[in-house]
Amino acid sequence: MLVNKASINAAFVALKTLFNNAFTTAPSNWEKIAMKVPSSTGSNLYAWLSSFPRMRRWIGEKHIKSLKAFKYTVVNEDFEATVEVDRNDIEDDLLGVYAPQAQMAGYSAKQLPDEIIFDVVNAAFISPCYDDQYFFDTDHPVGDQSVSNKGTKKLSIETQALARASYGAARTAMGKFMDEDGRPLNITPTVLLVPKALEDVGRALLTADRLEDGKTNIYKGTAELVVSGRLTSDNAWFLLDTSLPVKPFIYQERKAPVFVQQIDAEADDVFNRKKFKFGAEARAAGGYGLWQTAYGSTGTDA
Repeated sequence: MLVNKASINAAFVALKTLFNNAFTTAPSNWEKIAMKVPSSTGSNLYAWLSSFPRMRRWIGEKHIKSLKAFKYTVVNEDFEATVEVDRNDIEDDLLGVYAPQAQMAGYSAKQLPDEIIFDVVNAAFISPCYDDQYFFDTDHPVGDQSVSNKGTKKLSIETQALARASYGAARTAMGKFMDEDGRPLNITPTVLLVPKALEDVGRALLTADRLEDGKTNIYKGTAELVVSGRLTSDNAWFLLDTSLPVKPFIYQERKAPVFVQQIDAEADDVFNRKKFKFGAEARAAGGYGLWQTAYGSTGTDA
């Protein structure tokens, strides 16, 4: 093949098509547990998480919700996946060898939010959220009290008592969460998030008529099961309320993943090394939303 501007453009249009097709069809489930927040600068400040407004009876002056001195900032990061294309491969009509790389670049670009969000989940027991406590912690300050959204119980279907002590206790704790005025937040868990190692337990807990001790499964149908191989602990499990406008986790997007290319035949890399390039770029980050919408257990205690 004669290598000229037209043939180079045609070659990379084909690679971009493969990238886009793989991007479109790649699976992704981060949106089941997180919300997308657009970003227009290098970082976002989430001070507003400390003061979410709720309707109340209007008596006298309006009750103004002011932002507290929390400084929770999420800084965007750069992401890329880059592939070199040898000019000789274009001349020799061997561009097909790059098809899998173009497809994997598209697949990886689509799954970038999943990688970011589940990294955030994995670090939630040791990473602070807007109130400067770990996202899953035993002493979140609410008014003059400390509130826990962290447990240690193993997720269990062995007996009704053990199911109550793990999953049931998490549901009860979340249902009791209140705002600083002492008003119930009406948190209702909608998602049970588990690693692959707990998939069978989680599925049985939410679908079986009876538990292993033969007693009625009172938790059947109480949440949607979400299973992720990106969760690094085989024991930890999470109960989430994703029904509110503010969700437990934040995918902050500065620049959505896009196909990029360097196809200038006069570029230094082409002149010196015979190398064109293509790939994907993005700018994004992950963070924590309202801890009140989540409960996490390390699963270390029976």
